[in-house]
Amino acid sequence: MPLSDYLKAWSLYPLPHHAISRLVYRLTRIESQWTQPAIRQFIKVFKVNMSEAEQVDPNTYKTFNAFFTRSLKPELRPIASGAKVLASPVDGKISQVEAICSGRIFQAKGFDYSVVELLGGDAARAAHFLNGQFTTIYLSPRDYHRIHMPLAGQLIEQVYIPGRLFSVAGHTVRTIPRLFARNERVVAIFETELGKMALVLVGAINVAAIETVWAGLITPPNHSAVRVEHYSSVNLAKGAEMGRFNMGSTVIVLLERDNWNWGETQAGQTVKMGMQLAELASS
Repeated sequence: MPLSDYLKAWSLYPLPHHAISRLVYRLTRIESQWTQPAIRQFIKVFKVNMSEAEQVDPNTYKTFNAFFTRSLKPELRPIASGAKVLASPVDGKISQVEAICSGRIFQAKGFDYSVVELLGGDAARAAHFLNGQFTTIYLSPRDYHRIHMPLAGQLIEQVYIPGRLFSVAGHTVRTIPRLFARNERVVAIFETELGKMALVLVGAINVAAIETVWAGLITPPNHSAVRVEHYSSVNLAKGAEMGRFNMGSTVIVLLERDNWNWGETQAGQTVKMGMQLAELASS
């Protein structure tokens, strides 16, 4: 592991993660004469493909947040069809994809973490996924930041879990133990025709807000304890928007069943929202 990775990761420990992110939250919602120049510079630096956006002209966005959570032309993200097909929830890069082994999830070489801690410390909640499968997808700043349903499902539970806001870039994933189980996150658990599914929306430094379509803005503010909300009437179709991030972050998909066939889907692969990730094999 390069020493530079460790140095960059260690420099994050003393930072006031939440204070920095809340400042970003405020700044990205200001309307000023600098908003459009900042957006154009961001597009240039991160090579954002604005031809995919519904609003192509950067000058139409009144705040940086409006630009960052921009919608795309729907025809550019067709949803993989098939009742037993898992669609990608986001645009991004797959960090990991494999089986959950006795309740442990692989993070990077030398690091793993438990399903129980990822889902807020509740063993009953985690029990459905202890021997299932998962994929972790990283969203870079240039990506589309709305999150969609990989399968149709009925929302059962939303869990807010407090934590740090370490960066979730590659160098921190490789160097900070249990990273995704330490960061602030929102978990949405669904009942689907193919078993239970959890979508874990992991916060990170500068990720100044996490929203879901049924609850609106969840963070900020950050809270000091796990918060659980139960639902019985939220049903979302496959491909429907379920939430959104500001700035880059990570989504983890947990699947109850252990017989998903991932085909050519593999770590390091770039994916687009709606494309096929896996298909349920015969039992």
